[in-house]
Amino acid sequence: METVTHRGRETAYRRSDRGGDGAPLLCVHGSGGNKGVWKSQFRLADDRPVVAMDLSGHGDSDDIDAEEGYSTLSAYADDVIAVAEATDAAVLVGNSLGGAVVMHVALERDFDPEALVLAGTGARLSVNEDLLGWLADDFDRAVEFLHEPGTLFDDPDDDLVELSEAAMRECGREVTARDFRTCHGFDVRDRVGEIAVPALAAVGENDRLTPPWFHEYLADELPDAALAVIDDAAHLAMLERPGSFNAAVGNFLSGLE
Repeated sequence: METVTHRGRETAYRRSDRGGDGAPLLCVHGSGGNKGVWKSQFRLADDRPVVAMDLSGHGDSDDIDAEEGYSTLSAYADDVIAVAEATDAAVLVGNSLGGAVVMHVALERDFDPEALVLAGTGARLSVNEDLLGWLADDFDRAVEFLHEPGTLFDDPDDDLVELSEAAMRECGREVTARDFRTCHGFDVRDRVGEIAVPALAAVGENDRLTPPWFHEYLADELPDAALAVIDDAAHLAMLERPGSFNAAVGNFLSGLE
């Protein structure tokens, strides 16, 4: 694990570099997650350096004192830029909330990625009202709901559920609720067409949280975008079907080089 210090806090990341000369990837997790959800994407490090990070308040990164919504999104964008600059990352990969952060960076910041991978995300990320209620007063029920078949995972094995649940419980109710409420307020449908860099919208075919039509919208509205649908997967396709996910990302990036 490595860290970068910025704005008075430390942001943690893991890097794998096996000498590949492709553009380095920086992977950004979603709500209540951490860098561990990208463990299978380090297989791509034969072709290019791969970095996975912990947003503030997640995993091994220091937390922030920020209100949910734009303030949190902006702080997370600071984290991404700090790690990208420390690692020379040129391709930003974001899942769910991570996708929102990546789009925020592309739209709002003086940072020009070479490409984006937007996985299990959308130009708008409204959240189920029941889930928001459980996150406020019944965290156990929220965690249980998110790990029911067809939500974060399509048909997961016990090890994947255990990994994801442990990350969310370690993150805790307060930060996880902040994440989901930040997602709930995210809406860049009126600006997404300004993202001019090549992009891949990747989605699990059975994702109920950010369904395929969210990604069809991104592929249609972004000026230079492709769509990849991952069979037999839901919201965390990169963790549930890493071979298919990595192939989609690898094919997309090889087409840019």
